[in-house]
Amino acid sequence: MKHTISVQVENKFGVLARISGLFSARGYNINSLAVGETEDPEISRITIVVHGDESVLEQVTKQLNKLPDVIKVKDFLNSDIIKRDLILIKVSANKKVRPEIIEIATIFRAKIVDVAKESITIEVTGDEDKVSAFMDLMRPYKIKEIVRTGVIAIERGGK
Repeated sequence: MKHTISVQVENKFGVLARISGLFSARGYNINSLAVGETEDPEISRITIVVHGDESVLEQVTKQLNKLPDVIKVKDFLNSDIIKRDLILIKVSANKKVRPEIIEIATIFRAKIVDVAKESITIEVTGDEDKVSAFMDLMRPYKIKEIVRTGVIAIERGGK
């Protein structure tokens, strides 16, 4: 089962290493990891996406809560959340195929962020399925490079 976990931590050196170490020590591969400051520069939010058994991830969550720099842990499994991923994708694009690529980008509400003689770079934001679908449509044009942020998530409403 896929879990999106939000961990609020004190913004200190080594915290990320300790948290990722908990997952790797239990044989979990982290599918996505995004870290950034919150509205308080002393606190960072780590968003982790992993596949795993609920009971084992419950244990990991309990152990995360015991770490000294961890403020709050939330598994979004049964929560109503907004999730977003961002990619920058550089695709080969000569004059002949550039209009086709721009049309696909427009359909996906993506942004063209750079145009060069033989390539185009596009920013795509959305859920994982949207981002993956866009990448699939770009493969025939020869993807030169992809940079991906990882998933970020927030609960809907006033929570």
